[in-house]
Amino acid sequence: MDTLGIGERDPFGNPILFKRIVMGIMGAITYNRLRFYNKMEITGTEYLEDLPENNVLFLPNHQTYFMDVICLYHIFFSVKWGFRNTIKFPIYLLAPRSNLFYVAATETMKNDGILPKLFAQAGAILVNRSWRAAGQDVARGVDVGAIKKIKQGLQCGWVISFPQGTTKAFAPIRKGTSHLITSENPIVVPVRINGFRRAFDKKGLLLKKRNTTLQVEFREPIRFSKEASSEEILKKIADEIGIEYKIA
Repeated sequence: MDTLGIGERDPFGNPILFKRIVMGIMGAITYNRLRFYNKMEITGTEYLEDLPENNVLFLPNHQTYFMDVICLYHIFFSVKWGFRNTIKFPIYLLAPRSNLFYVAATETMKNDGILPKLFAQAGAILVNRSWRAAGQDVARGVDVGAIKKIKQGLQCGWVISFPQGTTKAFAPIRKGTSHLITSENPIVVPVRINGFRRAFDKKGLLLKKRNTTLQVEFREPIRFSKEASSEEILKKIADEIGIEYKIA
């Protein structure tokens, strides 16, 4: 599916060509904030070079609503063009990788203005959080369609999912992460990010502090055994992304 995309659609019905255009525009808008206003330190992209085209799940810690994902997209595009551990060559925006998806809360993408709505066209898998709504803690039924939608994304390409489910510092990992891994058995790539909370506002759209070092570290890919327990999976992920092990 990672072609020009004329006449093609992703598993959620979005035109591939339009998706590429949105990715290119968003990439151009955000490039300076990552490359010049701040300093990028990227490590571990050599792990991405031999990954398959689908069934790969990236699990980063979470610091802003949007810039975390946008930065990962920049890196994935750059790797596709053969550049390692850098986003210094924005020529990659001319043909961004199309088989990318990210998990996002429905209310975040639909209630925060035009930019999130536009960015949603770049591969958002929208889910309803069972523990949080409108900035308040809630208790509602699990979005039973979420796993199905994420499965569709994995069948087609790479999916970014934030196991903490929130940008709140020191938040625990949600149990749904282990359920997803157990049911779909993807290659799991843990990602450690740092500096985004200092550099950007909570949404990640406005600069808060310039000259911040933004760190992105891709850890060695993991293929969990089918016998691995939920606790083993979550503990390993917590350790890899550098957060304290506790679950919610």
